[in-house]
Amino acid sequence: MYKKALFLLCLLPIQILVAQTGALKNFPDGSTPDEIGKRLASRFVKSKHLLHANKWIGYPETCSWNGALKFATITKDKRLTQMLKEKFEPLFTTDNRILPAMTHVDQNMFGSLPLEFYRITKEKRYKELGMPYADTQWEIPENATIKQKGWADKGYTWQTRLWIDDMYMITIVQTQAYKVTKDKKYLDRTAKEMVMYLDELQRPNGLFYHAPDVPYYWGRGNGWVAAGMAELLQCLPKKHKDRPRILQGFRTMMESLKRYRNPEGLWNQLIDQPDCWTETSGSAMFTFAFIKGVKNGWLDAKEYAPVARKAWIALVRYINDENDVKEVCIGTNKKNDKQYYYDRPRRTGDFHGQAPYLWCAAALLE
Repeated sequence: MYKKALFLLCLLPIQILVAQTGALKNFPDGSTPDEIGKRLASRFVKSKHLLHANKWIGYPETCSWNGALKFATITKDKRLTQMLKEKFEPLFTTDNRILPAMTHVDQNMFGSLPLEFYRITKEKRYKELGMPYADTQWEIPENATIKQKGWADKGYTWQTRLWIDDMYMITIVQTQAYKVTKDKKYLDRTAKEMVMYLDELQRPNGLFYHAPDVPYYWGRGNGWVAAGMAELLQCLPKKHKDRPRILQGFRTMMESLKRYRNPEGLWNQLIDQPDCWTETSGSAMFTFAFIKGVKNGWLDAKEYAPVARKAWIALVRYINDENDVKEVCIGTNKKNDKQYYYDRPRRTGDFHGQAPYLWCAAALLE
């Protein structure tokens, strides 16, 4: 009798967590992750390439492709997976000219996509295409600048630039390389990089400046940070030396974001400015991080699951009948000018917004 009672007592924390994370299930019709994921993934399959500088596939498209692929895998949608493979196939042959060059942090992250395909298909050619994007991020080129060499000498990627976007771009390709190879070096170096960025850019309120010389809390920039930390924490072993620092940074950020929500339950283009407009891409990235945090036990489910639920339902309202996400800030370089962020044009259907919606749908179904 005593052993049975002890066993039931041990189960109690698990039962409480399951009950609390119930807020991330049973969504109203029209806002279920199955419906939204299917709508946006199907939209992506039909979309044309959006080339960066008319040269190569840009990172927003890569992020959307990854999201659609993860959604297809989680839902075991073989037809969708096949269509995504067929969309990729020309990149091995006739369209290989639009593969990104391995010369910039935003371009190297493309490697995360073929590595995800490799994890699903086990076809060696995907791994052979993807791994150089991870490896060259730490292989300093002969024509590197003095500053780039300086970063490399300290054990960081030569592509370091201290923009908060990098905390996702670097992380996603390095963690994928780890998942494929199980080589701990990929985790160690991206964790080291993440800690440095945290120390340099996170402010006492938990949010991040766009860069050291741009003291504004830009929504999507902070979204890249939140998503990058979530992706890394899911890979880092519990005893990894850098995990406590990264987890602390993640929790501090999530606590702050909970306070800065607007009346919709979403976040503004400049997070701390109440008169700024609701921006969907950053909001979706924050929602993704909250979902991951709750489901992995990094965040208290009772406190944070309702935040994620309210945000997801609010985000769905920004999808139009063509399955395009509205109110997406266009691609944005750093600029030490507050009005610059207020005045950024807004787009509908931009991959910057489509991608994190797909991440959220997949995360809710995991």
